[in-house]
Amino acid sequence: MTARLHHVGPVIVDVVMTVDRLPEQGGGAFADTARTVAGGGFNVIAAARRAGMEVVYGGAHGTGPHGDLVRSALRDAGVVVAHPPRPRDTGFCVALVDASAERTFVTHLGAETDLPLADLRTLRPVAGDFVYTVGYSLLPGERADELVTWIGALASGVRLVVDPAPVVGAIPPATLDAVLSRTDVLSLSAVEAAEVTGVTDPSVSVSLLAGRVAPGGVVVLRDSAEGCLVVCGGDAPRRVPGFRVDAVDTNGAGDAHVGVFTAALAEGRPPLEAARRANAAAALAVTRRGPATSPTAEELERFLATRV
Repeated sequence: MTARLHHVGPVIVDVVMTVDRLPEQGGGAFADTARTVAGGGFNVIAAARRAGMEVVYGGAHGTGPHGDLVRSALRDAGVVVAHPPRPRDTGFCVALVDASAERTFVTHLGAETDLPLADLRTLRPVAGDFVYTVGYSLLPGERADELVTWIGALASGVRLVVDPAPVVGAIPPATLDAVLSRTDVLSLSAVEAAEVTGVTDPSVSVSLLAGRVAPGGVVVLRDSAEGCLVVCGGDAPRRVPGFRVDAVDTNGAGDAHVGVFTAALAEGRPPLEAARRANAAAALAVTRRGPATSPTAEELERFLATRV
């Protein structure tokens, strides 16, 4: 049976605008370009799908124009949508991408935050499948508590993938501990790793995190253009170098990394090989204006064929 990814994080709408520079407080700026697209958790979903993995969207979504856009994007990507829409619209994020390719964003939450335990229990991941969630779904509240309950009851052999996201510092420590103890794949940025561990040295922080995930779990510390550090089980951290490219937009690069890494594991590739493919996917993603810019499997193979 082919491994599936059950994505229970929030898919929202991204309003992405490119600007020469961010305006000063109280000021304004004109955008060079503007697009309204599915974003948030859709970036991970698109990355995994383009890499060849079957995906079920088990998160929540709403009615209204944003919900319609999300469902259309999921349908076009060949993703199964597990739940009917909630009676309010999906939230959105305004993302500003400046000339340095960095992004600054403000988010308004919506129906994607309303994912009750009853809906989660209708999902049926089986041994060999993957479940993905993100730090935004673990922020304080009833729904986060229900998600943690559902995660704790996942069947043996279902592999949990967690990306704590930039909000990791706002996740209650007890919630984070409970989720990490069940996590099979932890993927996070160097900044987020420092936030969790209080240690800025990536090789130290990634080792500390390896002691907090499930036995035999994998920790991937994404280190921008430098690639990533990987710890498998009790092994020492291994550096997997990145690929130098001319970046135009970093929006969604981490999501591309997580999605392709997960798809590679689902194919049976070892973690270090999966990390190299994920680094390549992130490198290609930042050469395109985002957010969901992860390459197809064919594009990834062509890129890797040119890199020894």
